[in-house]
Formats: sequence, structure tokens, C-alpha cells
Amino acid sequence: MAFWTLTPELLAKQLETNPVTGLSAAARKLRLAASTTNERRPHPALAILVGQFRSPILLLMIAAAGLSFFLHQPVDAAVVLLIILGSTAIGFQHEYRASQAVAKLLSIVETKVTVMQDGIEASVPTKDIVVGDIVKVSAGSIVPADGLLVTSTNLAVDEATLTGETFPVDKEPGPSEESAAIRDRKGVLFSGSHVVSGAGIFIVAATGKQTELGSIAKVLATQRPEAEFERGLRRFGMLLVNLTLLLTLAVFAINTFLGRPVLESFLFALALAVGLTPQLLPAIVSVNLSRGAVEMAKAKVIVKRLPAIENLGSMNVLCSDKTGTLTLGTVHVHGAFDADGKASPEVLRLAQINAKLQSGFQNPIDASLVASVTDQQTEYPKLLDELPYDFLRKRLSVLVQGDTQTLISKGALEPILSVCTISTDTKSVSQLASVRSQFAEFSGQGLRVLGVATKTLPTSTLQVSNADENDLTFRGFVVLEDPLRPEIARIVANLKSMGVQLKVITGDNRLVAATLGRSLNLDNPEPLTGKELQRLSDAALVHQVRTRQVFAEIEPNQKARIILALKHAGFVVGYIGDGINDASGLHAADAGISVANAVDIAKEAADFVMLEPGLEVILQAVQEGRRTFANTMKYVFMVTGANFGNMFSLAGASLLVPFLPLLPKQVLMMNFLTDIPEMFVATDAVDPEQLLAPQRWNIKFLVKFMIVFGALSSLFDFATFGILLLMRVPQALFQSAWFIESVASAALVVLVVRSRLPFFRTRPGRGLLVATICIACVVFLIPLTPLGPTLGLRVLPLPMLGIVIAIVSTYVLAAEIAKRVFYRFVHA
Repeated sequence: MAFWTLTPELLAKQLETNPVTGLSAAARKLRLAASTTNERRPHPALAILVGQFRSPILLLMIAAAGLSFFLHQPVDAAVVLLIILGSTAIGFQHEYRASQAVAKLLSIVETKVTVMQDGIEASVPTKDIVVGDIVKVSAGSIVPADGLLVTSTNLAVDEATLTGETFPVDKEPGPSEESAAIRDRKGVLFSGSHVVSGAGIFIVAATGKQTELGSIAKVLATQRPEAEFERGLRRFGMLLVNLTLLLTLAVFAINTFLGRPVLESFLFALALAVGLTPQLLPAIVSVNLSRGAVEMAKAKVIVKRLPAIENLGSMNVLCSDKTGTLTLGTVHVHGAFDADGKASPEVLRLAQINAKLQSGFQNPIDASLVASVTDQQTEYPKLLDELPYDFLRKRLSVLVQGDTQTLISKGALEPILSVCTISTDTKSVSQLASVRSQFAEFSGQGLRVLGVATKTLPTSTLQVSNADENDLTFRGFVVLEDPLRPEIARIVANLKSMGVQLKVITGDNRLVAATLGRSLNLDNPEPLTGKELQRLSDAALVHQVRTRQVFAEIEPNQKARIILALKHAGFVVGYIGDGINDASGLHAADAGISVANAVDIAKEAADFVMLEPGLEVILQAVQEGRRTFANTMKYVFMVTGANFGNMFSLAGASLLVPFLPLLPKQVLMMNFLTDIPEMFVATDAVDPEQLLAPQRWNIKFLVKFMIVFGALSSLFDFATFGILLLMRVPQALFQSAWFIESVASAALVVLVVRSRLPFFRTRPGRGLLVATICIACVVFLIPLTPLGPTLGLRVLPLPMLGIVIAIVSTYVLAAEIAKRVFYRFVHA
């Protein structure tokens, strides 16, 4: 029997829990251990280790090495396997350390829920919820599991994740038919939904994969849209895959056609593929991102989704709400006035009663109204019922019992006026015009205006519905002030100088929003309103968002539409939000940013959580994002420059010389040695010039870079071939000389391509510099060690050694000159 057909008492008995006091601590511990075991979560270290072997080419290489064991080439096979394992060990170590650092940071902003344990409220991580838990939820809470309601107070839940319905669903305890659809199970809360208003207590009946969200195919639709950095990384990967397949198949076919041993040709082709594949890219990206996350934590920003750091570096538009980010977030009561514009303590008292007695999400406005109560105003009437605030009505009403039953409504001025009875007599019309005139005057000063209205109901009325919000009497309005942060104009100017345009998305009216835009010195402070936006097609909106900087009177579902339009217009978009209505915007943005005291749904949807409000920390986070992106791109330049050139040269040389220019094990060792300096890219210093503007993937630019620097590398490689062939050196010396030249040149050119500045004018990070110099020296010494003969390397005669050093030195200088010319004529 489905749990939603039961009463809370029957379900509690079935699950051996108490609907009031919850599970005991011991029972929770046992159930948590059992659920963790059943899910069989792999250890993070194991998952990362397996991930090192995700490349099919690498697996083919291991299989081919195994085959050579059976063909009586055990030494060569062992060398190949050791090099592959050494490379994966380096990648594993860096990725694992990175994941551990990030895990510690994520624990700081872990989403928690309130459960009853031994009759006492306890806060536990959402992932640790177990069947039988008694969970409390309120406005802004994410529902962590499927369960049956025990009690509810004006509970409204957004179930769009499961049903696609945009309107919240009212929930109340009670069994449902077994065949009832998800939307018709009024007494059930579902994992993945979130509370819009009200509060409730429910019994957990299913967790994880056993929930509706875990089992239905629609969960795929909740995946976050592909972000800027991930899209660029995928396109770059596809470019290299295509090049690798083309070159590898061609080299294998031609070497086989020339009559060389099939296994040796196959191993050589695979070794080329390994050399072309950016094997360390996942590790480099992970290390870069984790280091960025640690540095951002120092700036009071916790990273929840690592790839978003790169998006922050590419971000050129930052969308923000007003309250708490651009303003101090401490709302003050500026005054209360009646319909004639006279100061009115009674209007303020009514607004305070409404704010104090409502049981929904405590927002800064209600908090400020309650805080403004004087000692003589501490007694409140009894609350009988309420109509929670929602973003369509834009009102909140409470039914109170005093001398009479009174419905007190407060909300945005126009929605309040729309449910008030306005007489058509001259006095009333004049009074209404006066109210709207004062509204415009206060709004023009950047002040927020709330309307207050009341209605007397029969004493028998104990409950109200939305239908009761009509024929109210307008009592007046409350004026509120939330001052701008003193430093905000400077911060907005700094963002602009860094190439980041601020766009304000607010629910405030257009007059307040326009005043805000002018105060921030925005280029275009004229707002686009929600009603105007509604009439625009998607294509027209894309055109509008290019130039508009202020969006006013915006509905919650319009925020995501604005952000998606900005992305379609070619912008990389960041969004700051902390409320229930910000989740869709945070989900749609390339970089979603929330704050530590935000509601659960906002923190869960965000990529970053600021431990302190305001935009000051965003400036530092953007700088760190750009630093991380710059160091990631350095590795890409190294792979597409020297590495690609070397592999292309190997492919060409195999056609020109009567033997393989390098043995497969030598190709792998070359790849392994050149990877070592590149592992230190994450700690490299970044030139200040690279932090001045947003940085983005540019595949066309990368292709041009690959052609120019790959061709330059190949030019010197073929010069080396020519000299060695003219000297008629034997095969072993030929391979040794070219191995040394390739590794030394690929290592040293890292110091050239890492910066647009001349290499002697920019100081690399200590780790990168030391590793580069060490590898450049070690490669000359390998033939002198026992490893040399194992790899098939011979000691070079001094004249040949001098030639190799001269070629490497000339290549580094030529790369520096090519870099200057390239950046003069080619722009990213």
C-alpha cells in the first residue's frame, strides 16, 4: 500500500517512529548507517583513481603493452606500463588533494534541515535524512525527501521540478487515493520541491533513489544548462579528439604499409595518441579550480561548483537584486501616512500587527516593522488565520480577533489599491490621485512604499480565503528606507573598469529602480518593466538586454528569462540572489551567487555562497576566477603548441626515415617528462594584464595558436632530423638526440608561452620555474643513468650534444619572437 494512502498515525506506526518526538538518536544512527551501506557510495579516492583511466587510448596502450609481454618483449612492456602508471599517479595525487580541499570548504555551507530527535529539534545535513525522520519545513526550505504531512500552516509548495507547474500547490494533511497523480497528493511533500510560504511537519517515507524525483525521467530536465567554461572545454576536447584520431590512424596505416612490424607500429601510433591527448587536463583543471576555491574562501566566498570559478573569470555581466547586495539590507521605517498624506501612527500599528503575526518567511521589511514597535505597543490581537504572501498577489493578509474580526492586508501599493473599494465621488478621486502622487514622490527618492488596508468581517469568521481580499478600506501607506551601501558606487565603477557590466533586476517599481540606476551612475538607468518584458518576444528581449541595465517590477519567473536572454546575446552571466524567487535565476546563470543567510533553495541553486553580503567580495572573487582561467589556458597553450608540434613531427619523421624516429616507450617517456612542469601551472604567477578583462574560450584563436607554434616546433624538429641524417648517425643516436631535443625544447618553451610578455620580463611561479629547469637538465643526464639503455637511449658525442643545445636555444628565442608577432596580429 502506497504511503500517501495512510494517515500520519498509521505511517508512523509502520515506520516505527513517533510523529511528535521523532526517532531516537540511536535509531537515527542505525538507519543512517544502513542507508549509506545500501547506496554503496564509492570512496572518493577510488572514484578519482578510476577516473585517471577514463581515456580509451590509454586503456588501448595498456592492452598493447600486455600483448607485448606475450610476444617476448617484457622489458619494453614493463617500461611502457611504468610510465603510464607514473603519469596517472601524478594526476591522481593532485586531483585527490584538490577534492579533499574542496570537500572541507563545502562543509561550511552544507544545507541542513530541522528534525525531531528524542523530542528535541536537531539540525542535520540534508544528505543524512533517514526514513522515519520527523522534519520541519518553512518558507524557503528545500524538501529533502518524500513524506506525509503531519501538520501544516498555510503551506504552499513549488513542485515545478516534478510536475512542470509554475504555480505553488497548497498542502494540508490527509490521505490521497492510491492512483492519485503527483499534483493531486495534497498531503504529500516531495523531494526536490521547496516551500514558498507557510510551514509544516512531515514524516519521511522515502529518500534518495526511492523518491519520486529519484525515479522519474523528468529529473533529467533539472540539470543545469551547460555553462561557458564547460562548453569551451568540450569543444576543445572534440578538436583534439578529431586531430588525434586522424593523425593516429594515418601513422599506423602508413607504417604498416611500409612493412614495419605491426605491433611496433601500433604501439608507436598509440604512443602518439597519448602524446596528443591532454591526459593531464582533468588533473590540471581540478588542481587549478581547487586552488582557486581555497583562495576564494580566504576572500569569504565558498565555491559549491568548481567549474563556475572559470565562469566567474569569463563573466562580463553581473545581475543583482537591490536589497542586501546594493543596499545595506537594514530596512528603516521612514514614516507612515494616511490617505490624506498626514502622519498616522494607526497605519504604522496596523502594518506592525500584520508583520508580527504572519508565520511565513521573515523578510527584512517585516523585521524592521516589528523592531520599530515602542514599549506602549507590545500587545497584539489574536491571530485567527492568514493569507501568506505570494509573488502574484504581492500582498499578505492576517485575520485577527480584537473587538471585531479584522482582516489586515499589507503589500505593494497598486495590488493593495486593486482590492480596495474606491468611491467615484470627487473627494475619493482626488484622494486617490494624492496617494499616487505621494507614491511617485517617495519612489523618486528611492524609498519603498507599502499600502495598508483593512476589512471588518463577521465575528463568526475564523478562516479566510483569497476571495475575502476584496472591498477593503485603504488606510494609508508605510514608507521604508534601505540606504545604498556607502562603497557601492566605487565597487560598480571598479567592476566596469574590469569589463563587468552591472544589471539590476528588482521587484521594486520603476521609479525606485530608475533612482537606483542614477545613484549607481549606470550608463542606462531607464528601467525595462516586467509588464513591458511580458510583451516582448524572445528575440526582441535578446536585443533589449544588450543595452538595458535596470529591470523593474520583475516577476520571479521573469528573472531566468532575462538571464537566458543575456546568455543568448553572447554574455557570460553572473547572478546574485538570496530569496525564494531567485532559485530559477541562480540555476540559469553561468555563475549563481548567494549569501550564507539566504533561504535553503537559493543556497542550493547557487554556485557560490558569500559569507559576507555586498559586492566587495565579488571583486576579489572575479580576480581569482580570472587567475584560475588564465592558468588553465596556459596548459592548453602548452598542449596545443610544443606538444602538438612534437607529435606532428614524429608522425612526419616516421615517413621520412627508414626506422621509427622514436620508440613507443621513448614517446611515452617524453610525454611523461614534459607533463611534470605543466603540473605546476596551477601555482604559476599571473601577469596583471591578464586580470584586467574577462577571459573566454576562443577555439579559432586556439587553432591559430596551434598552427603557428606547432609549425615552429616542427620546423626545428625537422631541422634536427636533417642535421642528424646528414651526419649519418645510427638509429640509436638519432633517437637519443631527438628525444633530448624534444623534451628540452618542450620544457623550456613553457616559460615562453605562459605569458604574452617577454619571458625575461615576467617571473613564473617558483614551482613551475624549478620543475622546468630540472626537467631540461635531467633529460641530458638520462642516457648516463641505468634508465638510458632501458629506454634505448645512448650517450651523445660532445659535438652532437653542442648541436642539440644550439637548436634548443635557437628554438626558444624563435618562439619568443614568434610570440611577439603572433599577439601583434592575432587577437583572442
